[in-house]
Amino acid sequence: MKLLMLGGTEFVGRSVVEEALARGWEVTVFHRGHSAPPPGAEVRIGDRSVPGGLAALEEGSWDAVVDTWKGAPAAARDAARLLSGRVGRHLYVSSRSVHPFPSTAGLDESGPVVDASPDDTSADDYARAKRGAELAALEAFGDRAVLARAGLVLGPYENIGRLPWWLGRIARGGPVLAPGPRELPLQYIDARDLAIWALDALHDGIPGGAYNLVSPTGHATMGELLDACVRVTGADAELRWADPDAVTAAGIEPWTELPVWLPPGELHDTLHRGDVSKALATGLRCRPVTETVADTWEWLRSVGGTAPLHPGRPAPGLSPEKEAAFWAQ
Repeated sequence: MKLLMLGGTEFVGRSVVEEALARGWEVTVFHRGHSAPPPGAEVRIGDRSVPGGLAALEEGSWDAVVDTWKGAPAAARDAARLLSGRVGRHLYVSSRSVHPFPSTAGLDESGPVVDASPDDTSADDYARAKRGAELAALEAFGDRAVLARAGLVLGPYENIGRLPWWLGRIARGGPVLAPGPRELPLQYIDARDLAIWALDALHDGIPGGAYNLVSPTGHATMGELLDACVRVTGADAELRWADPDAVTAAGIEPWTELPVWLPPGELHDTLHRGDVSKALATGLRCRPVTETVADTWEWLRSVGGTAPLHPGRPAPGLSPEKEAAFWAQ
């Protein structure tokens, strides 16, 4: 297989490139040149957000293209149009955020989506930007387009900092604010499992359209995730489980200050209770949370213990002062 990866130097894109190279595929990576892709890939440099930025892709043909674009839909549209006659299939890594908030528990791919346009030149609204890029892929590739609607993504190379923050916090040891309940079900996907499913989908020619690409809800629990962090770090940390109402009453923000975690209720149902039966039926397999945590910790130590965050993203996590204040109340 000949694969064109639009991006391919960070997190999900890098996981896709590494998996494709491991399969012996010929991989071309189109990126802005800010960081190096995995060794073994052909490199083409360009910035699709500027006029003429796609010039490096005006020649060449590929069996498939994978795009993780999260900027203005018009840029995804221009790339898809340029490539549609020279690429067999298109897989766009989208997001379950294309569904309006809140979403009901058990929502599948047929649920309502936000209004968006492939011609939009703004990326201010993440949901609309992702949906607009979906429409761009569908417009150019039709039933040759696969929309992989990811949810929470974890694993090595994470440049958002959610799991790395928990690993770093637990590695410091001492009493750790663990937001309950322990049995709270999580729904996420390891970026490497996303990559495996995506390349299998392109190789096997699964039907086009949208697929919710996260684990079954409850594949892991909050307790299992944090217990795994304690084990792999070997830290002298004590998880102190707190009632979710007490956590939110203290002004601590779910998801941002306590990454991954959302208290039971509407938001948790939206993010952690989606229907993934369609992806499972087409081969999605999710590795154990212990493996995701261990490999992320190994990678984190290899880069000095601090995850390199995507430019412009605020670092997640609870400050030591705010955590101490919670225990003092």
